[in-house]
Amino acid sequence: MPATSPNTKTNGGHAKKQTLPGMPAAPELMTPTAIPAHKLVLRTLKRGDFKAVKEIMDKVYSNMEGAWAQDEYNNLLKKFPEGQICIEDNGQVVAAALAIIVEYSKFGDKHTYAKITGNGKFDTHDANGDTLYGVDVFVDPEYRSLRLGRRLYDARKELCENLNLRAMVAGGRIPGYAAYANEMTPAKYVEMVRNKELTDPILTFQLANDFYVRKLIRGYLPYDSESKAYATLLEWINVYYDEETDKLIGNQKSNVRIGIVQWQMRATQNLEDFFQQMEFFVDTVSGYKADCVLFPEFFNAPMMALTNEESPSVAIRSMSAYTEPIKTKMMELAVSYNINVIAGSMPLYEDGKLYNVSYLCRRDGTVDEQYKLHVTPDEASYWGMRGGDKLKCFDTDFGKIGILICYDAEFPELARMLSDEGMKILFVPFWTDTKNAYQRVRLCAQARAIENECYVAITGSVGNLPRVENMDIQYSQSAVFSPSDFAFPHDAIVAEATPNTEMTLIADLDLDLLKDLNTSGAVRNLRDRRRDLYSVSWVGKSERADELLEMGAERAPKTSRRKAATE
Repeated sequence: MPATSPNTKTNGGHAKKQTLPGMPAAPELMTPTAIPAHKLVLRTLKRGDFKAVKEIMDKVYSNMEGAWAQDEYNNLLKKFPEGQICIEDNGQVVAAALAIIVEYSKFGDKHTYAKITGNGKFDTHDANGDTLYGVDVFVDPEYRSLRLGRRLYDARKELCENLNLRAMVAGGRIPGYAAYANEMTPAKYVEMVRNKELTDPILTFQLANDFYVRKLIRGYLPYDSESKAYATLLEWINVYYDEETDKLIGNQKSNVRIGIVQWQMRATQNLEDFFQQMEFFVDTVSGYKADCVLFPEFFNAPMMALTNEESPSVAIRSMSAYTEPIKTKMMELAVSYNINVIAGSMPLYEDGKLYNVSYLCRRDGTVDEQYKLHVTPDEASYWGMRGGDKLKCFDTDFGKIGILICYDAEFPELARMLSDEGMKILFVPFWTDTKNAYQRVRLCAQARAIENECYVAITGSVGNLPRVENMDIQYSQSAVFSPSDFAFPHDAIVAEATPNTEMTLIADLDLDLLKDLNTSGAVRNLRDRRRDLYSVSWVGKSERADELLEMGAERAPKTSRRKAATE
């Protein structure tokens, strides 16, 4: 159509728009697209939807007895109306997912479709059961390009979580197996589909929706000739499932607030002065309603100056005499300020051996401890320090936590074993003198967060301590790290302190995000481990501490009063 002048009039007296070079004429711009507009609505099914449901089932199951009878449909709606979900487009039902709740242990993994559905009567439905059982999912063939099945499964997962059911289970057909039945077993076929060597119209979709194959069932649907009467028993685990009934008060939190103290080393006159500094920070952090507060490694180093000992090894043993009263004071503060306190670490001299110990002072008045397991050559040579021989995953009122003191965080096996015990937050009190020493702790802490799908909080001391050999200078930038995925901060750093400045950090941690990461993250480090190839296990106590002491003695400087990194 030729372009028109702005002055050209139509019968209504209105000017037509001028068509610019390269621009389609007005009638072409208004030509409707080939795909009609959609208006999709997700909702529960009603009795009046049976006709539309029957039409879809007759299309989908034309070679498998077609649609259900109306009384079967009505019976299912009566038994469990919330579990029958559909998608309508412009008012017309185009896809549906049907389900019941069962006590799965009553049926086990060898059930048939007829048995678990009560031969279509659905009297097997148990509102007090623990498993959402998928009875059927079907999509009008004309709508299969819209991925409606994924929407239905997402709705089922949400239902499973909201009803606090342990899992969702379904028997899945493998219609693609018919073409390979003469070449391979059904188990081999399933393995090849799982490894993306083959594509099955149903199993491939199920695997993409976070299901895994528990086993193969023979005779699940005897009349399913395409699947040769085989079916995959599929399961999706609800990571939010809570076996215990929620209490009215005192439930474990999903959102945790933690406080971190980047501690300024300063000379102190006596133990009471030191207690005041401790209480100031506990008071400050608890004022923000934090669930716990973390202090640095050897935060009680100012006590060493009070010992008046010139030898570093004698001085730190003398300083250990202050550990018990400081621990007792921390326990009192934890209870009185209603906050869990991770008392950094302090030297402990027992049975003629020197250790580095972190104390967890819970706000219920209980106390626990984690010994530092790996001592650095510097700690061995200057102080004769030894490593402990036990690793603990601690229960708290905000979840399971781990404590690794400084150098221990540089050994990935420890955090992995804690993660296997359910640890969600790892606390790392550290002591470093230089930036390169600090970087080792920081980078390893970030790696632990990614590897173990957990949060990691680190903190150290800043400033200097004149007249305290081997503890005279400090470098710190406290931080809280997260896994690296879409739900977390873009740089995987939840919070970060100003370097070498006394301050506190307050950070809120969403533990539910860790559950989501485990099941639907871009990568799933914990689930994807090749347990068939390797494992990490605890073998027990060794003579490693004595070896380190010998190595430290050989490497110890003869005259220098400066130190290597302590970590």
